[in-house]
Amino acid sequence: MATENADQPPKEPSLLQQSVENFGKGAVAAISDVGGVAYLGFQVFRWTFRRPFRLQNFFAQLDFVGVGSIFIVGLTGMFTGMVMAHQSARAFELFDAESMVGPTVALTLTRELAPVFSALMVTMRAGSSMCTELGTMRVTEQVDALETMAVNPIQYLLVPRVLSSLIMVPALTMLFNTAGMGGSYMVSVILKGISAGTFLNRTQQWLDPIDLYEGLIKAAVFGLSVSLVCCYKGFNASGGAKGVGQATTQAMVASALSIFILDFVVGVMLH
Repeated sequence: MATENADQPPKEPSLLQQSVENFGKGAVAAISDVGGVAYLGFQVFRWTFRRPFRLQNFFAQLDFVGVGSIFIVGLTGMFTGMVMAHQSARAFELFDAESMVGPTVALTLTRELAPVFSALMVTMRAGSSMCTELGTMRVTEQVDALETMAVNPIQYLLVPRVLSSLIMVPALTMLFNTAGMGGSYMVSVILKGISAGTFLNRTQQWLDPIDLYEGLIKAAVFGLSVSLVCCYKGFNASGGAKGVGQATTQAMVASALSIFILDFVVGVMLH
């Protein structure tokens, strides 16, 4: 009997067991990543105030993250405002309330769409580049070479990227607001025939500075989270070119999820 039992192949795990195991592995990996990003944020904060201050790297990243994203953010903002104005006007025409198109678009842009879309554009354009560049440096041992030369890689590579994202995402959000309201004005006044005075007066009446502040706070939080996630994934990449590609994909997904999750959390905290 013992010989017969030994010859039998092991039982394959059931579908339920496999599902539970996969869920557990995913949960452990997610918790590990959250802890890794938080610790990396602490390290970046600690090295931000230590000499030497690498201003050349910092300004280069400001140019890359901010100036390089002006066109795509402005274009996205303009068409977002145009679409919102067109759809809002169609809805308000049912209630003879076309004068509310301006404030509706303004409040939606400043509070939600501008910070979220600006952060997503920066994620796709600059965040992916950050992750790929850092991952390539890691797998080609350039990061190890910096440590060999007594250069802290977090201060040299990560601090400029994180600080530039923290500063430039709110600035790009204001650009998005401006372009979005410009597109909304064109559609509302030129295409829909709404009075320009009514559009501007109603917008000024309902839009509060606190709405702009809320969007800028969200944008700063998004910029910090996106840069930390992308830097964390790239800085810890392994496995050659394939590993760098996987790290970039994971960084994009995690960054987008963090934007939407933090959008809700920060919105609740501010209200």
